[in-house]
Amino acid sequence: MGLRGIVIVAAVAVSLQGCAGGVGLALLGVGAGTATSAGVDHTLSGIAYKTFTSGMDSVRKATIQALGNMAMKVETHEPTDYGYAITASAGDKVAEIELQKITRAATRMRVTVLEDNWIFRDSATSTEIILQTARNVDPVVADQRK
Repeated sequence: MGLRGIVIVAAVAVSLQGCAGGVGLALLGVGAGTATSAGVDHTLSGIAYKTFTSGMDSVRKATIQALGNMAMKVETHEPTDYGYAITASAGDKVAEIELQKITRAATRMRVTVLEDNWIFRDSATSTEIILQTARNVDPVVADQRK
């Protein structure tokens, strides 16, 4: 997006008020290409996705470590036909994590964090689980190369 596009998005964001202003500022962040979610994709229903350039085992270990760092209790950790399913909890939140093997060197992660009422989803916590996992993947991969 060129400078003109950024200026237009900024002008629209500033002119909006109330809740719409928040939407406008979010659009400004998207238009400016901010890296706040570091390659994490989201659906409108609050599910976060990321594909890692690491094997299944590296991502699985990094995910378990990330959940521990976040003081989330791992409830289930089971192999599936496509990879692994991990469930973790903290307070009134339940994280459902799916790891899917794409190739031997690529793994897709899907995270949904449900609130206590199971109606609302917490995309901020879903994103943080992915970001923490991403921080942990590099050391795991480095250890395996030794």
